[in-house]
Amino acid sequence: MSYVKKIKYGEPAEKDFNIRTAMEEATRCLLCEDAPCSKGCPAGTNPGKFIRSIRMRNFKGAAETIRENNILGGTCALVCPYGNLCEKECARCGIDEPIKIGKLQKFAIEQEKLFNMQTLRAPETKVGKKVACIGSGPASLACAAKLAQAGLDVTIIEQYEKAGGVLTYGITPSRLPQDVIEHDIDQVRKLGVEFKFNTRIDGKDGVEGLLKEYDAVFVGVGLWKGSIPDIEGRDAKGVYSAQEFLKYARENDGNIKLGDDILVIGGGDVAMDCASTSKQLGAKNVAIVYRRTIEEAPAYHEEIKYVQSMGVPIHTRFAPEKIEKNADGQVEKMLFKSWDNVSELSMKADTVIFAIGQKASDDYREIDLPKGAFMNGDIVNGGMTVVQAVADGKVSADEILNYLGIKGDK
Repeated sequence: MSYVKKIKYGEPAEKDFNIRTAMEEATRCLLCEDAPCSKGCPAGTNPGKFIRSIRMRNFKGAAETIRENNILGGTCALVCPYGNLCEKECARCGIDEPIKIGKLQKFAIEQEKLFNMQTLRAPETKVGKKVACIGSGPASLACAAKLAQAGLDVTIIEQYEKAGGVLTYGITPSRLPQDVIEHDIDQVRKLGVEFKFNTRIDGKDGVEGLLKEYDAVFVGVGLWKGSIPDIEGRDAKGVYSAQEFLKYARENDGNIKLGDDILVIGGGDVAMDCASTSKQLGAKNVAIVYRRTIEEAPAYHEEIKYVQSMGVPIHTRFAPEKIEKNADGQVEKMLFKSWDNVSELSMKADTVIFAIGQKASDDYREIDLPKGAFMNGDIVNGGMTVVQAVADGKVSADEILNYLGIKGDK
């Protein structure tokens, strides 16, 4: 994957296929009868089938295949770890290199958008059941879409002013532009799903209240409470959790002041997002510090390569020890200690961003769900991939349909 190394906040990190290059790539497909790539997608997006459609210049058919299986096909085309999923299973791996499935998926969705294709429709006759989905992230959107296609009336209830959850507030727009998110969400709206914003549902009491109005409730609130270790100086100005930082940057369209020296703590994809975002926002010196080795870092290798191509160093085997602040309470520098308990690291910092994991808010942690309520997505799986959250949302939709005695379209 080739990246434009110097980009501004919000600019795309990679060039798209056009019709010619998409056709060239699709022609490389071996057209496997029992396509292993399709088995490698948690959401069942079925790359084998949509790539065949692209080869035949049936772009609408390709978009339909994607949407029928993954309502967030545009989003997943940009943020999926293809190298660990469908592309890893591609039969061409034994010949040269795997088909660029993600880029072909994005091409198909771009054609859908360009020609205003209507790929999914809800039935005209409703079944007379109502379901509320708490949260508007990937799991809720996937659950709502499947329920709406089965003829249910679905309302998504979101605590913030925009839909998308982690997609809108937790991923840098250079990797996932807002217009891609909005296009995916529009597909959910076109199925008749209603959205209710700026409304927070608080834990079990809130769920029980909704069950008085709805026949079932889906809880897909995600993981929004960031983790900051209990070290001296954690209360200094300029200290953020990754969730706070990425949300702050997106809400202000990147118009925020960070200072010249930024430290990102962590080794996952979210840490890479925070580092690339900081660099795009104009920070002169951005560094990542991770407590384990680079081989143990959970970040997708392409994301690590991307931040390194931007000149971001990654210091490994050092854990946070202390944050020092100036007389105004602002971060001044940070101290780390290595695994050997001998080596020490001291780094100047104007901003410190902890990307070391996230958890559910207190009112949803270990919640005892009442009958008729279902929970899935990051809050259950611990925070995996967007495509896994989509798959989880579809599973819960089937569970809700079964609970209500409605036959869904498997």
